Amino acid sequence: MKTKQITKTNADDEQLKSLYQTAFPENEQIPWDDLIRLIDKMRLDFTAYYEDDKFVGFTIVFPHEPFNWYWYFAVVPELRGQGKGQKILSALIEKYKGKTCVLDMESPKQECDNIEQRKRRHAFYLRNGFRDTNLYRKYDNLEMTIMIMGDAVFTMQDWDNIVAELRKFWTWD
Repeated sequence: MKTKQITKTNADDEQLKSLYQTAFPENEQIPWDDLIRLIDKMRLDFTAYYEDDKFVGFTIVFPHEPFNWYWYFAVVPELRGQGKGQKILSALIEKYKGKTCVLDMESPKQECDNIEQRKRRHAFYLRNGFRDTNLYRKYDNLEMTIMIMGDAVFTMQDWDNIVAELRKFWTWD
């Protein structure tokens, strides 16, 4: 799989933007123009993935000590379930090998319309070495579970510290 580092200067890609805007609920998105502005300001690791020159998906990581935050991860809908996400996540894990990484995802324990999708996503991360911290954050009526890879202990104070860092660059209502 080939990769392309996305920067402020090459982010004008309709496939990338469309996947971002359709793969995540609107209340989980940073507006596209703000996200592009943040690439440089926060040193975001925004990577697009291609197979045979065909766009497959992307990841966005906020490299931050002591925890790297896996922020966004999406695969083109028609390519899901074909092992592409596994390849991308394996490459990402290798890239951040030896570093502690966290992610937040829609809770598989919250009653919702997409519970099976959430359970599959949760199981996917567990199979790939993440563990559930049993820490949850609520945003309006959306419950997010926090997962971690690595031996570190992760607390809500750690989460608050990461979010405070984000708020230095971007704030939401």
